[in-house]
Amino acid sequence: MRLFEVITRTVFAIASIVLMLLAAALIVYAGVQVIVAYRQPDPEVGSTLLEAVGYTVIAIAVFDVGKYLLEEESFRTREMRQAGEARRSMTKFVTTIAVAIFLESLVTVFEASKADISTMIYPTFLLLGGVALLVGLGVYQRLSLTVENEVVSTGEKDKKTARMRKSNG
Repeated sequence: MRLFEVITRTVFAIASIVLMLLAAALIVYAGVQVIVAYRQPDPEVGSTLLEAVGYTVIAIAVFDVGKYLLEEESFRTREMRQAGEARRSMTKFVTTIAVAIFLESLVTVFEASKADISTMIYPTFLLLGGVALLVGLGVYQRLSLTVENEVVSTGEKDKKTARMRKSNG
């Protein structure tokens, strides 16, 4: 069983590092595209900058996924034992993805408004998807916090009962 754990952690570490390197490559690619656009005789800098923002946003999301996998699956020597710890970790992860979705939808709105207004439906759906993700995160937060509080109050009652039995017995 120990060998399987080592192999699993190694695979997650390699996948995480590959994701982080790909994210860095996206950012470098975006920067190179901006430099190339400025060197053109008739620069299309505006659209290139918007594309660079899109690549950078995607790179941040990919990097965060890689970081999350590295921290949670490779470096941790134990599972998350407390519900609060899992909730905070999940919230951070989903929030990063939501920010990436909102920024990408904003970039897509600018691109669609300049090209063809009939394509505005796609960034609108992307924006609605981001809103649904945030609403889902809010529901998750509310439900998990409620369960956490119930578990804590049940644990406190059990401790109080045990103390009363010990003092009476």
